[in-house]
Amino acid sequence: MSKIAVVARIKAKREFADYVQEQFFSLVEPTLNNDEGCINYELYRDNDDPTLLYFLEEWESRQLLDRHSGSDHVQACLKNTEEKIEELQVNVLTKIS
Repeated sequence: MSKIAVVARIKAKREFADYVQEQFFSLVEPTLNNDEGCINYELYRDNDDPTLLYFLEEWESRQLLDRHSGSDHVQACLKNTEEKIEELQVNVLTKIS
């Protein structure tokens, strides 16, 4: 199995920026502690635009990433923020060796 990396970009509606940040930050601990195959899972906020959040992730495999994506905690977060974000872009990357 090949490790993969993920860069997820979340653009919140301005009036919901703090709420969206809280909701996505709530994924960090359960993902790191419970989701099999998670090597790294960090959330960042853009210094110049508080509506932009980025997840930088590393996973043991695409299959384990997909399992995480379908997990209850991720699905609940997406449901809680669906009308509060403008854009969600997820890029799955493979390291060039």
